[in-house]
Amino acid sequence: MILSGLRELPVHIRWMIRRDMAEVLQIERASFEFPWGEDDFIQCLRQRNCIGMVAEHDERIVGFMIYQLHRTRLHVMNFAVDPACRRLAIGSQMVAKLASKLSPHRRSQILLEVRETNLDAQLFFRKEGFRAISVLRDFYEDTTEDAYLMQYRFQQPVEAETASPIARLAG
Repeated sequence: MILSGLRELPVHIRWMIRRDMAEVLQIERASFEFPWGEDDFIQCLRQRNCIGMVAEHDERIVGFMIYQLHRTRLHVMNFAVDPACRRLAIGSQMVAKLASKLSPHRRSQILLEVRETNLDAQLFFRKEGFRAISVLRDFYEDTTEDAYLMQYRFQQPVEAETASPIARLAG
């Protein structure tokens, strides 16, 4: 796949299915020092509130996201983009898809944890509107590393904020 000169790679984002697992595991292993195994994915996805999404380009998976649905929030459990396809707005497209599921009346925030040593992920999620809200000491089972708990809050669409003064008074 030749990607030089591209700024954004358009992707189709869909639910993860069983036959996606080999490509997802490949991205996982290429992305993390302590990757999830197939059993970790299966155990997570068997939970009723856990959903997997993949980003696909030319029938090839280039990114994935695993998240949990909770009453008032979405919680990202795992998120990665194929290293060969990074910096092409794939992660941004996946975050936008997830953020579109938020509303002021139901699920109004997205939470996730990022390793303290994963500066690229911290900067990416900050650019996407997430903010670090706390430090989780000795968070990971595989190391004594801390994590940053990052949060994204629902924001009203711009057109709702710029309603005319007359409409605001009438409301």
